[in-house]
Amino acid sequence: MEIRGKAVVVTGAGRGIGAAMALRFAAEGPRGLLVADLDGTAAGRVAAQVRALGVDAVDVCADVGDKEQSRALVAVAEREFGPLDVVCSNAGVATGAGVHAGDQDWARSWAVNVMAHVYLAQAVLPGMARRHSGHLLITASAVGLLGLPGDAPYSVTKHAAVGLAEWLAFTYGHLGVRVSALCPLGVRTDLLMPGVAAGHPAARAVLDYAPLLTAEEVAEAALEGLSDERFLILPHPEVGELHARKAADPDAWVWRRAKREA
Repeated sequence: MEIRGKAVVVTGAGRGIGAAMALRFAAEGPRGLLVADLDGTAAGRVAAQVRALGVDAVDVCADVGDKEQSRALVAVAEREFGPLDVVCSNAGVATGAGVHAGDQDWARSWAVNVMAHVYLAQAVLPGMARRHSGHLLITASAVGLLGLPGDAPYSVTKHAAVGLAEWLAFTYGHLGVRVSALCPLGVRTDLLMPGVAAGHPAARAVLDYAPLLTAEEVAEAALEGLSDERFLILPHPEVGELHARKAADPDAWVWRRAKREA
């Protein structure tokens, strides 16, 4: 999938990885790009930067954990730019809490880290399947492949996001629709860096795995992964080796980390 001349949607694009993807994709010359975020001011700021690059862009303030708002932002994108070619479901939240996180934290994690991807898939995949073209990119996390001590809602829901992407790839690949799971590890964004500064166990575990990347480096990896039509897009190359090690000996993987946390 090449971005030039395509209609693109990026959610969670007000800052961090989403903003970096929107700007990197804009440099490729899409015919239109929709920037969505719960923070409408941030979405508008990124859309303005996209327009400054000569690309037609619109911004939408939306909570993608809400089904109707997800459908509405897709409708806006289709009205403005026509059939959608690349949809990046990127929004995500972290709690920093363990299994005793409150019900509200668990519910919000499921809504944003899993159901937001479901809602966008429901909205865009029928049209892509009819056209036998299109690419859905789900920003999951390397945590969805490796696990993460210290943040139970995040780890559990990111595993679910990878599983969803895999199921969608199985189901829609023969129809010409590509699905990818973007699985970065530590990235210098507002989602991680406060935890790093506080020495949170989840942040420490991330730092143990691999060096931190910038959001721009992740966006570049996403672009390359879309071009290559890869299912797993791993901005940190270490993740592939770690995932293989986990699969080869899951008992050792789990208990080694359990001892580290003790």
